[in-house]
Amino acid sequence: MNVLPGGTATFLLLFGLFLGAFAVRSALRLGRVLSLIRHGVQVEGRCAERRVVDRGADRERGYATEYVFAFRTLDGRDMEFVDHAPGPFGFEVGAPIRVTYDPADPEKRATVAGPRAWGPVLMPAAFAAGLTVFSLGLLYGFVAMRGWV
Repeated sequence: MNVLPGGTATFLLLFGLFLGAFAVRSALRLGRVLSLIRHGVQVEGRCAERRVVDRGADRERGYATEYVFAFRTLDGRDMEFVDHAPGPFGFEVGAPIRVTYDPADPEKRATVAGPRAWGPVLMPAAFAAGLTVFSLGLLYGFVAMRGWV
């Protein structure tokens, strides 16, 4: 029984495009972080809070650890933000960390990526590379099944 019109070839195409969309999303996240590292303002910050967030009972891992970072902008405003994937070992509450932010929008564009925390760079890079490889493999399978190569 074929669920999709076109069978396996259609599945390869749709799943390849689906994974490709996530690869693009990860690459865009990586680009934003790298742009902040190159052009942002660097200040001293600290890990303000480490909290466990309930992701729901239907998840395999029903919890996730979030790290909230705090810093003061050069114009004196106190900011807090949650950065993605701070690293494999996390941070202790109160630990000093270098924060890089965009002075035009410090509330939404800040990162701790840098010498002590490469997680915000490595995680999107790994996802983008891995998903790109799988996506290209699935799309190549689609093309091969159609007889175009």
